[in-house]
Amino acid sequence: MKAVVMAGGEGTRLRPMTSSMPKPLLPVANRPIMEHVLKLLKRHGLNETVVTVQFLASLVKNYFGDGEELGMELSYANEEKPLGTAGSVKNAEEALKDDTFLVISGDALTDFDLTDLIAFHKEKGALVTVCLTRVPNPLEFGITIVDEEGKVERFLEKPTWGQVFSDTVNTGIYVMEPEVFDYVQADTSVDWSGDVFPQLMKDGKPIYGYIAEGYWEDVGTHESYVKAQADVLERKVDVELDGFEISPGVWVAEGADVHPDAVLRGPLYIGDYAKIEAGAEIREHTVVGSNVVVKSGAFLHRAVVHDNVYIGQHSNLRGCVIGKNTDVMRAARIEDGAVIGDECLVGEESIIQGNVRVYPFKTIEAGAFVNTSVIWESRGQAHLFGARGVSGILNVEITPELAVRLAGAYATTLKKGATVTTARDHSRGARALKRAVISALQASAIDVRDLENVPLPVARQQTARGSAGGIMIRTSPGVPDSVDIMFFDESGGDLSQARQRKLDRVYARQEYRRAFPGEIGDLSFPSSVFDSYTGSLLRNVDTDGIAEAGLKVVVDASNGSAGLVLPSLLGRLGVDALTINPGLDESRPTESVESRRAGLVRLGEIVSSARAAFGVRFDPVGERLSLVDERGRIIEDDRALLVMLDLVAAERRSGRVALPVTTTRVAEQVAAYHGTQVEWTTTSPDDLTRVSREDTTIFGGDGRGGFIVPEFSSVFDGAAAFVQLIGLVARTQLTLSQIDARIPRAHVLRRDLATPWAVKGLVMRRVVEAAGDRSVDTTDGVRVVETDGRWVMVLPDPAEAVTHLWAEGPDDASAQALLDEWAAVVDSAGD
Repeated sequence: MKAVVMAGGEGTRLRPMTSSMPKPLLPVANRPIMEHVLKLLKRHGLNETVVTVQFLASLVKNYFGDGEELGMELSYANEEKPLGTAGSVKNAEEALKDDTFLVISGDALTDFDLTDLIAFHKEKGALVTVCLTRVPNPLEFGITIVDEEGKVERFLEKPTWGQVFSDTVNTGIYVMEPEVFDYVQADTSVDWSGDVFPQLMKDGKPIYGYIAEGYWEDVGTHESYVKAQADVLERKVDVELDGFEISPGVWVAEGADVHPDAVLRGPLYIGDYAKIEAGAEIREHTVVGSNVVVKSGAFLHRAVVHDNVYIGQHSNLRGCVIGKNTDVMRAARIEDGAVIGDECLVGEESIIQGNVRVYPFKTIEAGAFVNTSVIWESRGQAHLFGARGVSGILNVEITPELAVRLAGAYATTLKKGATVTTARDHSRGARALKRAVISALQASAIDVRDLENVPLPVARQQTARGSAGGIMIRTSPGVPDSVDIMFFDESGGDLSQARQRKLDRVYARQEYRRAFPGEIGDLSFPSSVFDSYTGSLLRNVDTDGIAEAGLKVVVDASNGSAGLVLPSLLGRLGVDALTINPGLDESRPTESVESRRAGLVRLGEIVSSARAAFGVRFDPVGERLSLVDERGRIIEDDRALLVMLDLVAAERRSGRVALPVTTTRVAEQVAAYHGTQVEWTTTSPDDLTRVSREDTTIFGGDGRGGFIVPEFSSVFDGAAAFVQLIGLVARTQLTLSQIDARIPRAHVLRRDLATPWAVKGLVMRRVVEAAGDRSVDTTDGVRVVETDGRWVMVLPDPAEAVTHLWAEGPDDASAQALLDEWAAVVDSAGD
């Protein structure tokens, strides 16, 4: 005996879940509804099955194939147009015409005894047996009345309450004899209950109703879909669950990685190869799909999460459905009844209210409050580049596929046969992505010089030696799950805004150049990279007086790639240096604020006990430098900038220093005291680089550990700053604490405010209007200067839905008051 599974419906009431997925493939407990149906058929011996398909038919066929994996024989009957419940079965008549067959929906969850249903049909000698069940609310179903013998007396489709005369409804499961096809016209939309059954009854044909015991849920609405998940987890329906019940009601599938400190309160289900971090809390009736990542602090209750979803830290999901391949970022909140379609991005700290529908491929920007459905609007990322190149979460936002497309776009902006230098940090993620990048470059007729793992300044310097550009992949500073893909120009600096826009355009249009077979680029691995770098550094930076001063310094390589260049550098510098944490630690490609602080405290203790002149700590890629004075006290980054500025300006006595406009105005006092002047730049690193290339520039820095030594390089370079610092301290014969003590105290405070993209322009207009007659500087954003010298700066973030504020006053309280005043101006634009 054969079965027919009807799997052609569009499931319009379930959109947006069914916008890009046929209803039978919607997962219940991490398996498609139709798979549960097929397994039920197999349990009752119905191994030969015809599947009727129409909407997104190829997806159903591709998933189930010929049924071999289920131990069944599946064939398909494809509808060119919707044919109704009877017409779709008529379309499969050729496979069913020889014997009794069973019809069942591919999108209803049930555990009915089909064997008993078939036996009832044969016992009654019925032409058609309708499987019935009792429900509390029959309004959405067809009501059926049967007599004492089980013979059907009356059908009523979709009644009103005034028409309800029974709670016995038609489940859409039928056992039929082939003669029924005589009552169904081919290639026409025909329904069983509305068209065929009334005619059979009129002709006196035997139609019987079998009232089934067991579970049945027509998964036709979002509410019934979520309910079906809960019923499976509560074991109210007899279906198979993959995996292991590790504690009562807590099901975990093969390969799932659940941290012991995650909180699990069943019944719940965690799919195969999902990852649940420490501190995440997963509560009752939650289903987590395959390959889902749930970060620490996330809270899920009655949430249905489809495959390959990323759930960010401290996000909160309650009673919602999340479509596959969607990213829910940090601290987002999604309320009861909300449904997020496939491949969406829900930004940080956004709130999606209950019952909101977000259709596939949509972006909800950071900080947004969404209380109406998002159907047509779609705002992708405005541009690729952020403050550190192209950044995102590894294998969530930054995937090998994205890396290939980015590298292909970058190659397209260059001439065929050009050379690009590639490099990475010591993380596994960067290594994997770099290989993808190299392949894409070669396939686009670009020769590649691969430096492998080197400090970022070395990658920049090597790029400037004859390459048309460079690509460096590193772990995002302070964010171990994220990576930065950094693009360099021919001088090793970051791409200009104009070149970033050009790369954006090529990427957006997907206009990638491909090489012919004879044009595939070469791959080479330069030798003696570190010796070349240190030789050039020591030739260009003033090292006079170092050997005579007999300084002792402590250098912390922080287990990063900076340690690779130190042996060559310290040996040729001739300084008494104690190096700590020199080895590479693949498991720590970056450091958190806390671990960096702890490292500096430890460095200070060593400097103090060793009676060293000072200590330095490199960041893991050797780009930035932190300082500890001879007493072991940490010199904060913004203070270290003033100390370095004082040392350089005191020695040079002329020239310009390049500083971003967010720097304290104490820097102007320091520079002027020594006969130098400040050139204010935007906060963009490439603007600092531009000014540092000019002949009159003697120093540059950003107040976050980034220092530029123009006589050697126009980019941030920790090793160059270290060599310059040793020379300056040796020649000035002052300690760092003495230099620090002679510089006035600064009081600069910062605050970030969530700002929807749509109101960013309004924010800046409000700021200019509020400035009135006060002095306004528009070097970057808007800087408003009060008559007493206090200032505030308002700057919209170029990559995120955030506005940054800085304020400086004579003391912290004054700066705080200024921040509060202008934060209110920014917030008023969103009201």
